[in-house]
Amino acid sequence: MSLGQRLVEDRRLVILRLLTEAPGYSTNESILHAALEDWGHLASRDQVRGDLLYLEEQGCLSTEDESGILVATASQRGLDAADGRSRIPGVKRPGPKG
Repeated sequence: MSLGQRLVEDRRLVILRLLTEAPGYSTNESILHAALEDWGHLASRDQVRGDLLYLEEQGCLSTEDESGILVATASQRGLDAADGRSRIPGVKRPGPKG
């Protein structure tokens, strides 16, 4: 697996983890973009949007367009993937806790 693919998979996992911390498991792409930088991911807004749409296709979250800004809300499948209880293609599996 290439470094680029590893970064994409990790970024998607971080997005799901960030949603687990958000009130109502929901936040917008601008907040996610800024928060990803705190986790060491220097992604473009287009990459974040692409990741959100990919995660939506996988059933990990739903999105709603609010005046041109995507608002993402985690699904149970996404919460399970963030915690390592399920595997999603294209999303890094987290390591064991503890």
